[in-house]
Amino acid sequence: MASSTVPSSQPDRPPRPNPVFRQLRGPRSPAEFAAAVRRAAHEIGERVSCDARYVHRVEAGEIRCPNYAYERVFLHMFPGRTLTDLGFAPRSSVRGRRGRGDGGTPPPVGDPALVTGDTGGPPEPYETRNPYHTHHNYEESDVLRRAFMTGGSATVAAASLGPIALAPDASAAQRAVRRPGASDAGALEDAVRHIRLLDDRHGADGLYRRAAAPLRAAYALLDAGATRQRTVDRLYAGAGELAISVGWLAHDSGRFDDARSHYAEALATARVTGDPGLEAHAFCNTAFLARDAGRPREAVRAAQAAQRAARPLGSPHLMSLLALREAGGWAGLADRAGCEQALARAQAYFDRGPTPADPEWMTFYGEAELECLEAQCWSTLGDWPRAARHARRAAELQDPHFTRNIALYTAELADDLARGGLPDEAASAGMRVLDLLPEVQSCRVRTILAGTARVLLPHRRASGVSAFLDRHASLPRAV
Repeated sequence: MASSTVPSSQPDRPPRPNPVFRQLRGPRSPAEFAAAVRRAAHEIGERVSCDARYVHRVEAGEIRCPNYAYERVFLHMFPGRTLTDLGFAPRSSVRGRRGRGDGGTPPPVGDPALVTGDTGGPPEPYETRNPYHTHHNYEESDVLRRAFMTGGSATVAAASLGPIALAPDASAAQRAVRRPGASDAGALEDAVRHIRLLDDRHGADGLYRRAAAPLRAAYALLDAGATRQRTVDRLYAGAGELAISVGWLAHDSGRFDDARSHYAEALATARVTGDPGLEAHAFCNTAFLARDAGRPREAVRAAQAAQRAARPLGSPHLMSLLALREAGGWAGLADRAGCEQALARAQAYFDRGPTPADPEWMTFYGEAELECLEAQCWSTLGDWPRAARHARRAAELQDPHFTRNIALYTAELADDLARGGLPDEAASAGMRVLDLLPEVQSCRVRTILAGTARVLLPHRRASGVSAFLDRHASLPRAV
């Protein structure tokens, strides 16, 4: 998405925050509000790439007046209000805005020349420190997290980040505001671990909505402000990791726009606090998302950015995973040589073994995950027998604790076998996945299984295929 090339009338003047817009957001996180903006746009046939970063920029005053597409969406969300009622500057006050017709009438819906820009700021660079680019450049600014610290209660946060960590309503625990301490940082870190544990066992679909409360609670902890720098650092790192965890729940349940917004939020936090570990993690997940969303070149660039951030950390296993993310991007580009080179680096790094520098979030990454990710590369390249060999080994190696991953690896095995011309073996693997579905709620697994069923339809008479297809067809629809 392009930005307007028209500068503001006073380019040297610092931006003036928009407290009205912040008030309208209410208790929702920037990512949640961005999702609401996208839904509202869909309702009126508009298309905007709103994410948490855009919300931050509006609230910080970096966007003095939105483009016409966003104007239509905001006025739809808040009927009866004008742009100035929403805290924006009048369009007429923004210098250099060329007249269109009467100078005040928005262009028709869908005008491609006017859908994307924002009035009141210089264009964002395609690439500065950050080599990864989608509709927005994810480079942070000194005001990017300002909305992260407006309103809320530290004790609300502590309550919703308690032992369950998935409280349905953080506001129910509101008490007097106090400054968070080490125990609050610990509660935030425990929330991240708890979400990861539940995802490993059950998948993302049932968790994503419930994870919004601890994410809002994390924002409230940052808002309250700790006194000790060590606690501040832990809170920011915890909030960033929590944003990635919630982003992964959105990612794995097929909500790619929401996932992108959460990952961007984590990357902004990493850049603001100078945390290379968090930055590498955010780029790692961004690369994975780009691959799944059909943007392989972006996946390569994000994975390469992650490797640059991670190199000083001294974790061979992290570098191995990031090389696999890059390999997935090369596979999506049908670049077999690039994919093989990245796979060789991944194996070489993995063979160095675990070290104390390996991040805590990488507990899922072992030989089984390496085999699975390599299988996905060969599958993307159309080498079904090779993909099936690696997928089978992944399923055999996986720790039983990771129920969701066993279902995923076995589903990928079934799909590789089906596409490789082995329908009976594919149906048998598919049956094993169906046995696990009562425990696993993952849109990814269901999507792979549905694709396998379509491939097997012409082979209904093969041994076991009919039983698999009938059982798959009887699955309840996902909600």
